[in-house]
Amino acid sequence: MPDTKIDYPALYEAYAKVASATAHEAMGRRGAVQSTVKPIRLGMRLLGRAFTCSCPPGDNLTLHAALKMAQRGDVIVCDAGGYTEQGLFGDVMASCAMGMGIAGLLVDGGVRDSATIHEVGFPVFSCGVSIKGAVKETLGTLNQPVVIGGVTVHPGDLVIGDDDGVVIVPIGEARALIAACEEREAKETRFRSELLTGKTTWDMLNLGDIIKRKGITLDI
Repeated sequence: MPDTKIDYPALYEAYAKVASATAHEAMGRRGAVQSTVKPIRLGMRLLGRAFTCSCPPGDNLTLHAALKMAQRGDVIVCDAGGYTEQGLFGDVMASCAMGMGIAGLLVDGGVRDSATIHEVGFPVFSCGVSIKGAVKETLGTLNQPVVIGGVTVHPGDLVIGDDDGVVIVPIGEARALIAACEEREAKETRFRSELLTGKTTWDMLNLGDIIKRKGITLDI
């Protein structure tokens, strides 16, 4: 169950416009889910509290249970072991999730009905699409730590996903990270403004110093 001591709505408001890459960089380049996990359509956005589950290959019984148990605003995070030859989640489940107020699905497995899921408007990030359906026979884990794309996700962690990828922010770090994200965004805004005046990344990042330290001479 979610930690009632954490003001998740306030976190959602603070992170509403934070890009996944910004959070990743601000967190010391940690928490990035492997790039094989992608939105099924560009423009999808994940932001919510992780409700975790794990499914045996090709079996989505646990995912149905997660839909029943998850709270409004949760992102269901499903460890499917990277198996993509069957779609664990489709348009029917997406409609159910929308009705429940679930914020999205992150799964390192396959999904199907991708076009209809997009029409429904439910954010899904997966590592594959398959027309084959799943069975419903074996119950995996619910609300226990899982590993998705090389990142350990605990129940309650913050999930941020966009066109560039997904980052997992440990909930104990989420509030303190806000200031670091804002600082990074402000710095990059100033940086881009200066570049538009004709300055180069080579000079502004002092990249010449790097090759000098390596004993390389470059006449530019």
